[in-house]
Amino acid sequence: MSHYKIFLGIALLVLSTWALSVQEASGKWLMQISLPLFCLLFFRFAVHVVLVLAITLPSKGLAIFHSTSYKTQVIRGLTTMVTTLAIFTALSYLPQAEATAIYFLAPLLVLCAAPWFLGEASRLHRWVAAVVGFMGVLLIVRPGAGLDPVGVAYALLAAFTIAMQFIYTKKLAADDSQTTLLWTGIVGLLGGIVLMPFHWDESMAALRDFSLWQWLLLINVGLFGTLGHLLQIRAYQHAPASLLAPFSYFQIIAAAALGFAIWGQFPDVWAWVGILIVCGSGIAVTAVEWRYNQKALKLVEKIIEEK
Repeated sequence: MSHYKIFLGIALLVLSTWALSVQEASGKWLMQISLPLFCLLFFRFAVHVVLVLAITLPSKGLAIFHSTSYKTQVIRGLTTMVTTLAIFTALSYLPQAEATAIYFLAPLLVLCAAPWFLGEASRLHRWVAAVVGFMGVLLIVRPGAGLDPVGVAYALLAAFTIAMQFIYTKKLAADDSQTTLLWTGIVGLLGGIVLMPFHWDESMAALRDFSLWQWLLLINVGLFGTLGHLLQIRAYQHAPASLLAPFSYFQIIAAAALGFAIWGQFPDVWAWVGILIVCGSGIAVTAVEWRYNQKALKLVEKIIEEK
């Protein structure tokens, strides 16, 4: 693999972290001006579906809807929808950097859950990394940090549902990644259609008073959310996942930068220590996993040579 492709993959992933952070900042801002959560959910996935269809239909036609497991696609879509609701609810209570750091426990949860859901081997270093990462979260949410426990609970819920989302993504490895992205949007949009009537009057009242700037923010939620996922897909097409994984933590930096620029919110020293522990445990376990995979690959090559 060329250095150019690796650099391009890293650049695309870092751009995706900024896109996803812009999406979350836009949603946080809209909820602060009393846009109902279910209305935000509807527009998030409505823009998502329109964009994905506009990109994929001309080249792939109706084949883009074909999946090896529609049931798994629906389950993954539901976990993504719950994740969206949990993240935006958490952001309405917490600063963006702290909320992002908490739900970045998800990669560690995936490694711990993999033996049961994906049939992978259970390894001690995964559990150690998860415990250390959780200790980092405890530092972030420590007594005296001033974080609302309701927001913390929703951020932890987001970590759990993101982990489930990763697991079901792996189960759909045989599907085109754009197909999975489309079905995620369809399920989320249907969820928004079902839930939005519960906040219909409040939603219509808020939308009637929207300025052009606020409409742009609302479109941004769907636009940058979809763009972030598309950039991630492209990034993993150019560089190995094990190499890219540490760069996903740039999203916490992006969240901190946006939180400070927009709301003047910046994590204190102890929160940064906790954030670094969460990031460090994730990066360390990625490095160990990479070494395990390299050893396994060499063993397979040796067996093949002996044959």
